[in-house]
Amino acid sequence: MVVLGRITAPFGVRGWVKIQFYGDDPQAWAKMPRWWLGVDEQAAEAAWQAKPLAECRPHGKGLVARFDGFEDCNAAEKLVGFYIGAPREALPKTAENEYYWADLIGLEVVNLAGERLGRVAELVRAGAHEVLDVRDEDGHQRLLPFVAAVIEEVDLAASRIRVAWERDW
Repeated sequence: MVVLGRITAPFGVRGWVKIQFYGDDPQAWAKMPRWWLGVDEQAAEAAWQAKPLAECRPHGKGLVARFDGFEDCNAAEKLVGFYIGAPREALPKTAENEYYWADLIGLEVVNLAGERLGRVAELVRAGAHEVLDVRDEDGHQRLLPFVAAVIEEVDLAASRIRVAWERDW
């Protein structure tokens, strides 16, 4: 399962919920007829429940959505805290040089000199752009902006990201 976001709160009185989304272009998710909900983002696919999506629209910096069968605020409250995910085959295709966050987590990060900086532990939404949280074997953290000036190459096949970033920065 690829985790897309999390339900954070009910929205209104007609069963809508607020969504904290992970990654870019969450409006593409509205084209998926169903989303999968799970209580644990690390759970096996069988633990996720498919829910038909009734409506989805942007709201502020996030999304709001409504699922079939959840018609009021009380029903929506029961969904708070659930993660939203989808099997990879159900997701919209990415364009060239676009990646799902789940594809980047765990990739090895090396600089242009070939020095290993660590692995991507997570991505952080930081306003203007996303930030790679890179951890080395000692737990040392590096926060690298996920922008063209830093990211030289993402090679999913080799499980590696090449960056213009010095080891002592």
